[in-house]
Amino acid sequence: MAKTLYRSNTDSMLGGVCGGLGAYFDFDSNLIRLLFVVLAVAPGIGIPAYIALWLLVPEESQQEDSTIPDRIREGAEEMADRARHLGDQLKHKSGSAAPVASFAVGAALIVVGIGFLLRNLGFTWMNWVARVWVWPSLLIVVGLVFLWRWIRDRTD
Repeated sequence: MAKTLYRSNTDSMLGGVCGGLGAYFDFDSNLIRLLFVVLAVAPGIGIPAYIALWLLVPEESQQEDSTIPDRIREGAEEMADRARHLGDQLKHKSGSAAPVASFAVGAALIVVGIGFLLRNLGFTWMNWVARVWVWPSLLIVVGLVFLWRWIRDRTD
């Protein structure tokens, strides 16, 4: 009996692709997830490959006779539903977030974005954005803001 590749309904974190690959190859799905993360960071092909597999590989409960356009449509609808659900969760959580910390992070991201835009437009006086110390400092400041929020929420 030939094995068939399906997206897993039970071993799923996002779309069930890694769980399905793990079952198909009889391999730990967490290691496959780690491989996708490494492929997403290093050569940059992990995310497009995952999305393509999500769209093309049928779900475990899907009928065998579904066509590729049907699979793509159903996969796209599933992605849209998950994105809406994530957006609703973020909207719900952001209502309870500290407004000062949200403002600080948003303002920092806007300033850095403007810096990159001006640098890409040829403003040479914006070369400070490329300095080695800017990114670690920004990460430390953002981390401190979130840590301060966490400590403040625990002491209230």
